[in-house]
Amino acid sequence: MDLTLPRCRWAASDPMMAQYHDTEWGVPVRDSRALWETLMLEGFQAGLSWQVILRKREAFRAGFAGFDPVRVAAFGEADILRLLADPGIVRSRAKIEATIGGARVFNAMLAAGEDFAQWCWSFTGGGTIRGDGVSTTTPLAEAVSKALKKRGFKFVGPTIVHAWMQAVGMVDDHHPDCFRHRTG
Repeated sequence: MDLTLPRCRWAASDPMMAQYHDTEWGVPVRDSRALWETLMLEGFQAGLSWQVILRKREAFRAGFAGFDPVRVAAFGEADILRLLADPGIVRSRAKIEATIGGARVFNAMLAAGEDFAQWCWSFTGGGTIRGDGVSTTTPLAEAVSKALKKRGFKFVGPTIVHAWMQAVGMVDDHHPDCFRHRTG
């Protein structure tokens, strides 16, 4: 990996963050399960840095059954206690319970014939929106946050939602000097 390439400042010096930036961040995600996983991880990031979550991502995947929404929705108190004892993840009861609840919402949408990916991307008209590279929230993120909360999701405030929309490519917020910034 060439750390001399011009990148967004947050990914410029740490090889793990640079790898994430170069291969994942801002790449459009159209898979419902992957969108849900990223949304849940962004919720765990609240109050922390994304670097912490990224370093723990594999432990989160192991603890949350590969972020299989059907399996996670069936988690009970024993699973919550198991996760609270897992030093590999962020041990917050509220965030763990929000993830279990988020799985239940995801599954309810699916049972009602709603595709989570289509629902998410409907807010951007199905395409990626060019951001300004500096905002931590936008009116769009506020609207998506409100819609997610109305569905029953937790830890989906506008700042978290904006970060999620950046991560999954709904918003292109690469700095104009970044080699990944889309010019077209």
